[in-house]
Amino acid sequence: MCGINGIWNAGNPQDELGRIGQMNAALAHRGPDASGVWQDARVTLGHRRLSIIDTSPSGNQPMHSTDGRFHIVFNGELYNYRELRQQLHTANFVSQSDTEVVMAAWQHWGPDALERMQGMFAFALWDSLAGVLYLVRDRLGVKPLYYTFSGPALLFSSELRGLLAAGKTARRINRTAMVDFLKFATVHAPATIVEDIHMLMPGHMLVCGARGVEHRCYWDLLRAGRRDVAAMTPGEVKSGIRELLQQSVEMRMRADVPFGAFLSGGIDSSAITGLMAAVSDQPVRTFSVTFSEKEFDESPYAEIIARKFRTSHTRIHLTPDAFLEALPDALSAMDHPSGDGPNTYVVSKVTRASGIKMALSGIGGDELFCGYPVFRQIRELENKRWLRMMPSGVRALAGGALAALKPSVASEKIRTLLRQGDLDFLHTYPLKRRVLSDEQVRRLWREPLLPADAVQQVCAACAATWLPLMSKISAAEMTTYLPNVLLRDTDQMSMAHSLEVREPFLDHRLVEFVLGVGDNLKFPHTPKQLLTESLGDLLPHDIIQRPKMGFTLPWAHWMKHELKAWCEGRLLLLQRVEDLRHDEVMRMWNDFLRGDRRMTWSRIWPLVVLGHWIDRHDVN
Repeated sequence: MCGINGIWNAGNPQDELGRIGQMNAALAHRGPDASGVWQDARVTLGHRRLSIIDTSPSGNQPMHSTDGRFHIVFNGELYNYRELRQQLHTANFVSQSDTEVVMAAWQHWGPDALERMQGMFAFALWDSLAGVLYLVRDRLGVKPLYYTFSGPALLFSSELRGLLAAGKTARRINRTAMVDFLKFATVHAPATIVEDIHMLMPGHMLVCGARGVEHRCYWDLLRAGRRDVAAMTPGEVKSGIRELLQQSVEMRMRADVPFGAFLSGGIDSSAITGLMAAVSDQPVRTFSVTFSEKEFDESPYAEIIARKFRTSHTRIHLTPDAFLEALPDALSAMDHPSGDGPNTYVVSKVTRASGIKMALSGIGGDELFCGYPVFRQIRELENKRWLRMMPSGVRALAGGALAALKPSVASEKIRTLLRQGDLDFLHTYPLKRRVLSDEQVRRLWREPLLPADAVQQVCAACAATWLPLMSKISAAEMTTYLPNVLLRDTDQMSMAHSLEVREPFLDHRLVEFVLGVGDNLKFPHTPKQLLTESLGDLLPHDIIQRPKMGFTLPWAHWMKHELKAWCEGRLLLLQRVEDLRHDEVMRMWNDFLRGDRRMTWSRIWPLVVLGHWIDRHDVN
């Protein structure tokens, strides 16, 4: 896990060396073990290293092929590097690193090497003989890669901070992306919150050469589902899932440094811990957060798993004072504004302080195995034909009456839903993921016409596939919420402490398999029944049947008391955004303070974060 930077097709090579130095410095937290820069007439590459595999200096980057043709900076991990290394037996390896295997594979197979790679990565590979630069991002978008153009030059980095540090980008808000943020508390790739800075899409690469810059897709989630799974028996499906997940866990345990696992006591993290214990020759090190407040505390469930699998368990007791003390640093570590993230910052901080450099996480389990309420809700709506046949005027009246009698975020969404022309997946999923409604955004934003809904566009593409309904919802989750919130937050908050996080549920072979499974095996059942039955007796009944809590904190109370003055100060900073109606921002804040159930903390907090981020990064 590292940070990469680079400049292609620049005019003044000497000037670019200084810029790469600034970019590397901005990403020092991502790689405290080594720093490197390399340059030729057309490309300058920079790297910050967090050594996980082959911790010797021979693994430092930028790395070069023995014949001097290929040069690479790599962020992430190639999990099947041992298997590929055996296939490349004629290569003259000088290190034990996975990065060198990536370069050798490219030298042998060219871009077709990507089909053989299993991992999370973002890398830049310069073919000096052909004069072509390849920028590549992994299939599920676990690792980030940002880029921007400055005249004929292209600059790229693992973080927005790297590109901002280069000084070649105007620090201006992307107005279209701003509306996206207001709607969903995030910005969906390829856009970013900064004008003219883009994010490379998952499963894509940029090919930069004499003919310019070309986008290529080498893996598409919406076309990746395996059709042959539909013909399998339930037993074959479950054994296939167990085998693929076990293989995924084993590959992600490959490291030359101490590692562990995040353990909440939920189904996903418990499954990962159990599968790790099954193949580990020593106790798995696990980490969980505990609270004094029972309504937020999941530690009893984590303890069950820790005892069952005899892990070396670390409890991170989080008091309100300790969390609030860490909050400013957590927000300052945020590379791209998000409505979430500080929770991961705290867990990563303690995990890294315990001597761990890599941890496995259960991220992706909910998206893949229908763990969120949205799966059940959309299925129920699709089955309510009587409601869909009701005249639209009657539905609108019913929705308005509900919102008036029981004002809340939920009733507002139901009212909007009943006003819509249809209640199918295409129309309901975007609404389920909304933070602010179109009405609220229009009151906040001075422009009357809102840009196209990014999530709606994704849903249209998902709806057009052959996938079963549950898999369409999974695809929507894994194209919107997963990469643009969960994975981006996990990357920026863990890397703030130089901690690598690996996600076994996001092995692309497992994803392809599960997307092909029919709805009859996925839902409606007990929570994630397909996953738990595939694991046999691995998990205790108490874990399978426990209520889903999620990692929640008493934000509403804090924002009205301990954080009140701090939040107000950040909201005032939003006056720098000219198109945002500040009087409406403060009206929403006051509605929240007086307990209006239509204005929850989760609708205000993203604006607080945005104000802090804009001020810290001097963006206008």
